[in-house]
Amino acid sequence: MNDVQADFLTLLAAIGAILVVATVIGFVLQRRLSPNRDNASIENLNARIHAWWGMALLLAIAFLGGRIGVVLLFAFCSFAALREFVTLTSVGRADHWAIAGAFFLILPIQYGLIWYGWYGLYSIFIPVYAFLLMPIVAALRADTEHFLVRIAESQWALMICVFCISHGAALLTLDIPGYSGRNVLLIAFLVVVVQMSDVMQYVWGKLFGRHKIAPNLSPSKTWEGFVGGVASATLIGAGLWWITPFTLVEAGLLALVIALMGFFGGLVLSAVKRDKGVKDWGHMIAGHGGFIDRLDSVIFSAPIFFHLVRYGWALP
Repeated sequence: MNDVQADFLTLLAAIGAILVVATVIGFVLQRRLSPNRDNASIENLNARIHAWWGMALLLAIAFLGGRIGVVLLFAFCSFAALREFVTLTSVGRADHWAIAGAFFLILPIQYGLIWYGWYGLYSIFIPVYAFLLMPIVAALRADTEHFLVRIAESQWALMICVFCISHGAALLTLDIPGYSGRNVLLIAFLVVVVQMSDVMQYVWGKLFGRHKIAPNLSPSKTWEGFVGGVASATLIGAGLWWITPFTLVEAGLLALVIALMGFFGGLVLSAVKRDKGVKDWGHMIAGHGGFIDRLDSVIFSAPIFFHLVRYGWALP
């Protein structure tokens, strides 16, 4: 077993221990407060815990599979997220070829470029070439009704669900002196900090939440939950400095940025959901809604984290 595997298994064991404790707490709360499964908050908590187990297992399998496992996992998440986003857009028959191209051409090419490590192209492929290609394909169908809205929604779906998410996998391509072969731990750092920020915002909000941040967008988000969750995630990130190329202070500062961007990502995508009149993006993950509901924090934090690390620690 090499050092990377040892560090990852140590991190995995810690996450497993936390989930075991959460599972026991959820079981006790259900037996005492919701024996007939009629307490919505307790049932929601247990559904979330069960989903966290599933996500932790999936991540573990992908990470232990190495580079190919991680790239395939992120590609699958992008595909599932894109499917959820597109179902809520105004696309019509005239957009079918453009949408098919997004799923079966643009998405595979983006992840293929990341696999190859071609930063100069995967960093501009979607916002330049794909963004120009999609309206051309749609325009050739000669349907001008709501054309701008249709194209804008399709492009935003591609940007959010493929381009932004793919930056998580792109962390594998960074050449960081003294950190060779350990980049998968950067992805673990990103995912753990983002998820713990979400979890702790939920916990602090339930315990002490009084003042809502944006009740029309996300009624469950409170200032108390936000401050407590971001502070907790920052401390957790600082505590994970040993799996990163950062010092303790640097890890804490990067965790703070990740947590803040994750929060804003959730807020922005909540605004999109409200605009479309839905509560969740989908129902594939019990207790969590759809893939985008779980990835909304990663969507905004992954590109920022990637570029901060690239320009701060990686070789050009």
